[in-house]
Amino acid sequence: MSEEIPAPQIVGEIDQYNKVTRVCKDILAGTFSGIAQVLVGQPFDITKVRLQTSKGHTTAYQVVRDLIKNEGLRAFYKGTMAPLVGVGACVSCQFGCNESMKRYFYARNGSSHHPLSLGQYYICGAVSGSANAFLATPIEHVRIRLQLQRKALTASEYHGAIDCCRKLIKQGKLMRGLSATMMRTSHGFGVYFLSYEYMCNVQAVKGIKREDIPTWKVCGFGALAGALFWAMTYPIDVVKSVMQSDNLTKPQHGNNVFQVARALYKESGPRVFVKGFMPTMLRSLPVNGATFAAFEIAMRVLN
Repeated sequence: MSEEIPAPQIVGEIDQYNKVTRVCKDILAGTFSGIAQVLVGQPFDITKVRLQTSKGHTTAYQVVRDLIKNEGLRAFYKGTMAPLVGVGACVSCQFGCNESMKRYFYARNGSSHHPLSLGQYYICGAVSGSANAFLATPIEHVRIRLQLQRKALTASEYHGAIDCCRKLIKQGKLMRGLSATMMRTSHGFGVYFLSYEYMCNVQAVKGIKREDIPTWKVCGFGALAGALFWAMTYPIDVVKSVMQSDNLTKPQHGNNVFQVARALYKESGPRVFVKGFMPTMLRSLPVNGATFAAFEIAMRVLN
């Protein structure tokens, strides 16, 4: 790919709205896309988490079979309330920050019609990912703790998202995994938004405006961007999941990213870092397709 994306500005009419109105629309559209992301992705996510944190060799089929047999179909949406409320905030944050950073670079480049470089698109995504990490860490921590409970909520350690959050705060552990999450989201979203914007700009080269890109293409672009995100960040996500599922007071695998990675490698070898990779990649396609489709549709309606 060339240094600059060979296309005119297509990310919405930058000067059409005042800044406050534009930011509000970015956040609202991001919230809709976050809700779509959770509803589509939650069954895949619980499968991923249980694979990543399981002992010994386990397949996705075994996880799904045992979950249905022992906990019922509703168990696929265990821990949904926290991400349903929180992921809307996370996704609105990542899209809002990304759009704000793009406007910053357009102003810096001196023209709303001067294309951003690939490096600038990457920085936009990386900044949004860094901001997103502070929201994603507690939400994913709570979700993982709930997803790993195999008993009914009334008989489990955590009786729901609020109870889990309260207990983690009391122990000072709510933000466990922040460093790993930051490493994943900053680089991951840099790649994520760069790849999506590049594909959209290729359409602009062909004379197709952003709002005229068919929804099925938007879904496809989002799916590919999501697949690239996980391909670039999956090993660190495994480390993060283990950190957030480990014993709170006496963690078995260590207290930081490097200790946990070293312990996992020593315990299970390099294959541990791709455990659950295929279900995650399969999940990323519909989830990110739905995420970008919801965002684009919401922006078209709001505009």
